[in-house]
Amino acid sequence: MEAIKPFAKATARPGTAAGLGGFGALFDLKEAGYRDPLLVSTTDGVGTKLKIAIETGRHDTIGIDLVAMCVNDLIVQGAEPLLFLDYFASGKLDVETGKRIIKGIADGCKQAGCALVGGETAEMPVMYAGTDYDLAGFAVGAVERDKVLPRADIAAGDSVLGVASSGLHSNGFSLVRKIVAQEKLVYDAPAPFEKRNLGEALLEPTRIYVRPILQAIKSGHVKGLAHITGGGLLENIPRVLPDGLGVKLDAKSWTGPPVFKWLAQKGNLNPQEMARTFNCGIGLVVIAAPAQAGDIEKILTKAGEKIFRIGTVEKISSGPRVILRNTDAVWPC
Repeated sequence: MEAIKPFAKATARPGTAAGLGGFGALFDLKEAGYRDPLLVSTTDGVGTKLKIAIETGRHDTIGIDLVAMCVNDLIVQGAEPLLFLDYFASGKLDVETGKRIIKGIADGCKQAGCALVGGETAEMPVMYAGTDYDLAGFAVGAVERDKVLPRADIAAGDSVLGVASSGLHSNGFSLVRKIVAQEKLVYDAPAPFEKRNLGEALLEPTRIYVRPILQAIKSGHVKGLAHITGGGLLENIPRVLPDGLGVKLDAKSWTGPPVFKWLAQKGNLNPQEMARTFNCGIGLVVIAAPAQAGDIEKILTKAGEKIFRIGTVEKISSGPRVILRNTDAVWPC
């Protein structure tokens, strides 16, 4: 507790003083500047990406993944992340490992502008063997009642923008680890798809989109947002679309990190499997009217994001609501 208190204190923001040790945390929405807010809450984990962190001894960025998976789900509803709590369970607590994990969580909270206000650390030797541990995260955000996303005016002809991912983010790692084992690779050897060792490449942390996306939302031009996590492009985009609408995407319109082509080839994964399992290089999708898409692109590009025009919203009466074109040129399996 004493070791991680400075990490939490560094995440303080208006509305709360980030302190640990109490039975609960208080947050003042009025001090944070809200007039008629709705609260939005999310929870998530990191999945079997944790196994790679454990096997490589690289624990510094897995906490960023944990925060990202929660706060990116908040912003797609228009909400600003306010506070974060974590659950860290192990068979036997190693203080140094725990400090590195919690520091990563605090780093993620600083990126997202939310306060790390508490959490739970549990030792359960009958549940976790050796150095195994598990993480869960919980985030709370707020959005003014009249600013909730997605908007009801999403319509056929709207533009679909893709915001680049940093890599695999935190989904599909059971399959990734299976392919690594199949290829008889070790994590401290060079990655076969880029100039880093394999463990470092696979542990590239999930990108946190909060600050640039909140800027884009303030423009008033964003109609809808989708966080591309489990279920990939095929299952996440329809979650923000009105009935009767889908999207047509051109896979040649964006370039993703080389890890995706490597996985497709070595795993013999067809394009539909790829697009349902991974983000395929698109971590977040933005929907906007065609006349305003350029403004959003400028805002996000200026904020450091890489943006692609990946498709359009279309009327779809039946069948798949996400239609991918030119996939064979990208994932030739």
